[in-house]
Amino acid sequence: MKRLRERARVCADVRRFFDARGFLEVQTPLMVPSPGLDVHLDAFEIAGGEGGSPRWLSTSPEYQMKRLLAGGLKRIYQIAPCFRRGERGARHNPEFTMVEWYRGGSTVADVMRDTEQLVASVTGGDVRLGDRTLRLTPPFDRISVCDAFERFAGWSPDETLAAAENDEDRYFRALVDRVEPALALADGGCFLVDFPATQASLARTKPGDARLAERFELYVAGVELCNGFGELVDPIEQRQRLVRDQATRRAKGLPVYPVDERFVEALTSVPPSGGNALGLDRLVALACGTTEIAEVLAFTADEV
Repeated sequence: MKRLRERARVCADVRRFFDARGFLEVQTPLMVPSPGLDVHLDAFEIAGGEGGSPRWLSTSPEYQMKRLLAGGLKRIYQIAPCFRRGERGARHNPEFTMVEWYRGGSTVADVMRDTEQLVASVTGGDVRLGDRTLRLTPPFDRISVCDAFERFAGWSPDETLAAAENDEDRYFRALVDRVEPALALADGGCFLVDFPATQASLARTKPGDARLAERFELYVAGVELCNGFGELVDPIEQRQRLVRDQATRRAKGLPVYPVDERFVEALTSVPPSGGNALGLDRLVALACGTTEIAEVLAFTADEV
């Protein structure tokens, strides 16, 4: 029960953080016409849908929140229940909670600054994990994906980019086996930045180097806390990427979800923006001195 009180405290802290910065808290639907086309995510379909149209439980509120940006809102956030099939483990549960926020007219650097300030605010700047004390006061370290693979896996930048595009299994094995364990040894937060463009279908490419995307992830003690973007707001390019993701899912024998045409159309009115999706359960766990999210959930999927 003590950790559920800590969870409530973190939720209140998150709201205070964003409210103080002029963000509006929003609430978007949990039943959606497309749960996203990320090849690595599978959604729960709702039997029968609504009005004959299929519906899925939201894997992320991203599409609908970007439509709110298109409607004229500038700074928005949400503490959102999300649902993903096949996600069970120390840091995963099929039903989990995301803190997601967007800044219309802002850059990816602005969102990274939000992120490190939020983590510092919630944790007090230090976290005790076992016999380690982690420093979580901004600024956090930053390392590009290509530099991390070169330093920790011995790959050249060209090898990293080629594997990300043509041999994802090899790319992810190196990420999980070599890069992430090395990041886990850092004594504070570390941003992994400048992902291969092929690994970020909703992020814009980096100005000056189209091989890379404005995507970042924050790691603390080996825990990936978030996935943030400089948002892609070109509707033509976004639709091409989504159709390509559909083809990849079809080739892999995965469920193929529809393209959310209302989301794509809305991008014509979205200004250059940055956004982030941060795992609340993981953040609460760190604030409680653990990396096991089961310890900060009222009930896991196996306990319901």
